Amino acid sequence: MLQRLALSLRLRPTPAPLSAAIRCVSSGSVDIKVPLNFWGGKNRRVKQASNHEPVYEPATGRVLCHLEPCGSVEVDQAVKDAQSAFSHWSKMSGMERARVMIEAARIIENSREEIAEMEVVNNGKSITEARFDVDSARLCIEYYAGLASTLAGQHVQLPGGSFAYTRREALGVCVGIGAWNYPFQIAAWKSAPALACGNSMVFKPSPVTPVTAVKLAEIYAKAGAPQGLFNVVQGGQETGSLLCHHPDVAKVSFTGSVPTGKKIMEMASKGVKPVTLELGGKSPLLIFQDSDLENAVKGALMANFLSQGQVCSNGTRVFVQRQILPEFLEKVVKRTQAIEIGDPLLESTRMGALVSRPHLDRVLGFVDQAKKEGATVLCGGELFVPSDPKLRNGYYMTPCVLGNCTDEMTCVKEEIFGPVMSVLSFETEEEVLLRANDSTLGLAAGVFTRDVKRAHRVVEHLKAGSCFINNYNITPVEVPFGGFKMSGIGRENGQVTIEYYSQLKTVFVEMGDVDSLF
Repeated sequence: MLQRLALSLRLRPTPAPLSAAIRCVSSGSVDIKVPLNFWGGKNRRVKQASNHEPVYEPATGRVLCHLEPCGSVEVDQAVKDAQSAFSHWSKMSGMERARVMIEAARIIENSREEIAEMEVVNNGKSITEARFDVDSARLCIEYYAGLASTLAGQHVQLPGGSFAYTRREALGVCVGIGAWNYPFQIAAWKSAPALACGNSMVFKPSPVTPVTAVKLAEIYAKAGAPQGLFNVVQGGQETGSLLCHHPDVAKVSFTGSVPTGKKIMEMASKGVKPVTLELGGKSPLLIFQDSDLENAVKGALMANFLSQGQVCSNGTRVFVQRQILPEFLEKVVKRTQAIEIGDPLLESTRMGALVSRPHLDRVLGFVDQAKKEGATVLCGGELFVPSDPKLRNGYYMTPCVLGNCTDEMTCVKEEIFGPVMSVLSFETEEEVLLRANDSTLGLAAGVFTRDVKRAHRVVEHLKAGSCFINNYNITPVEVPFGGFKMSGIGRENGQVTIEYYSQLKTVFVEMGDVDSLF
């Protein structure tokens, strides 16, 4: 039986944890009153909040809660608490930090359904996908807990018995700025490597999906983390700017759009702060005539329709070799039309609601523009109104497949970030590689073929940071994820990410006398 979320502070002198308010969730039943800012180990209200911004439930279109954006006073306090926690956390051994992180992972595993339901309510994706997101978050924390005790430097022997060594040290207070498509998962992906290295974090979720990052903060606190180790401040552009400019912030990690990423990089540069940027994509998926067509069709669906198409790495430019194009289109359209749309909390639903009304209108606008430019709508691309009355104001559309696309069309060149697949044909490997790489973005790419030599040859020439052979949108936490070109800087996940959340100190040790020129 699903649980219900009923969060209220009216009779509580002290804010209750978000988790304490879980009862039974169903779409349209949720009322969140608990403050969604969290620092110093507690939920916090903004004392002088001048405006409370509405947050909507995508499945129903109703107001879910009101956001209290943080100003300079709140940001300063959150950073101060993070500094205090850092002074203690950074001195703990890797094994000691790992114990806290493993406990947090255990709590997440035990609270999987509860967290997934909250993610659905705030984001609109199906409960099936939300469970996988929670699993990814847990696995990420477990993975970096395992690495926490392995952080080490290097010993270098020098002439005359002297030597040098390196120390890998924490940065300090790190800022994480999340996106609305994977709220809980992104909060874990950013915090886990940061905490494993001995840092503390102030995290700002997207104002569209502010809820589940607070749940993660509560979990870290319950797991035994020092007060202030992981803090959540809510708000939009102003709050993000305060964090990026704050003199006591050592690093900024951001997931979101290219334009916003550029602004964050510029703001961080004023303090010469390192940044990790995971930005947009317009990724190519190449399907050769010798591929396993059933697998290729499934791969194309996974590359376009996960999370209602709201995935930065999606392979939305689907290049299909001309000889198999008709059969591919027949199969992909049939399967797309069979996708069940509706209440994201139902087990049978495979596509929930888009994240907001403005975003839904934007995606539908791309479909209209594609038709004007000569693309053929083979299926979908329309507003969808569920039969359930409580869902009729939700943000739903039918997944869309566009045929007769060309490289110059808007739907092929710009990131739509919705359930819209653009299908293009190609003749030769050389031709399709030139077209696939003709983009300022380079987050991901994929190829389907039975020819192993071709697969590796094509991947070698694809200008993208994350490439897939005979699959798509697989993101194990053990391997790095990130892009080339304007799709970002740095990596998330994998062992290499430790380097982005730590700094190297070199120590020279003289064992003899100083050989001075003076």
